[in-house]
Amino acid sequence: MALEFAHSPSHAAADFLVGDGNRLALGHILAFPAWLGPLSLIVGPPKSGKSHLARIFAEHAGAKAPLPSELEELARQGGTTPLVIEDVDQPGYAETPLFHLLNQSMRDRRPLLMTARDQVANWPYVTDDLRSRARLATLLLVTAAGDSELSQMFVKLFGDRQVVVDPRIIGYVVPRMERSPAEVVALAELMDRLALERGSAITRTIAAEALALRRRARGEDIEELDLEADDE
Repeated sequence: MALEFAHSPSHAAADFLVGDGNRLALGHILAFPAWLGPLSLIVGPPKSGKSHLARIFAEHAGAKAPLPSELEELARQGGTTPLVIEDVDQPGYAETPLFHLLNQSMRDRRPLLMTARDQVANWPYVTDDLRSRARLATLLLVTAAGDSELSQMFVKLFGDRQVVVDPRIIGYVVPRMERSPAEVVALAELMDRLALERGSAITRTIAAEALALRRRARGEDIEELDLEADDE
C-alpha cells in the first residue's frame, strides 16, 4: 500500500528555474520598484511558473495577496502597498471590485502584479472596461519550456519530493512526453506514485508505464485508471 506523504514545492527565488521562456518576467519582477507603470501582467499556461514568480514578487516587494472578497474594500481604502492577484482570468473574481482596484492602482500608482492563463482579450468579463484597464499593464509572456527546461523541472519536482531519479530516466521521458509544464507535473506525480506502490525506485519500466497511462488519460481522471502493471 502506497502512503501519500505531504510535500511542499519550494517557491524560493533560488529554486526558480530560469529559462528563455521566463527570463524577462523574472527580470521585471526583480527590477521592482523601478517599474514604468503600476500594473504588470504575467500570462502563461498552467504549471509554467506563474505562481512561483508571484511568490518571488511578494517576497521581493512585500506584496500582499488579497482574497477576491477583499478587493472592493482595498480599492475603497486606497494605499500603495503592493498586491498580487493570481489567476485573474479564472472564476472567482467579481468584475466591479476588480475594475475599481485596477483604477485605484493606476490612480495612486499602487504596484499590482496579476497572473493569467489567457490574453486580456479572452478574459471572461461582461464589459470591456476591465479589459481596457488590464491592457495598460506591462505584459510578460511565459512561454512553453524546451527540453532542457522540462528536464530541470523534473529534477526540481523530484527534489521537492525527496526522490532521487537516474538522469537517464528523465532523458528517456522528455522526448516522449506531451510538451508542457503541466505534463511534467502530472508525470512526476504519477511516476512517484507507481514507484511507491511497487516499493521500488523509479525505473525506466515505470517511466514507460506512466507515459502510456498519460496517453490513455488525456482529459480524464487518472485516479480512475487501473495503475497495476508488472515491473521488469
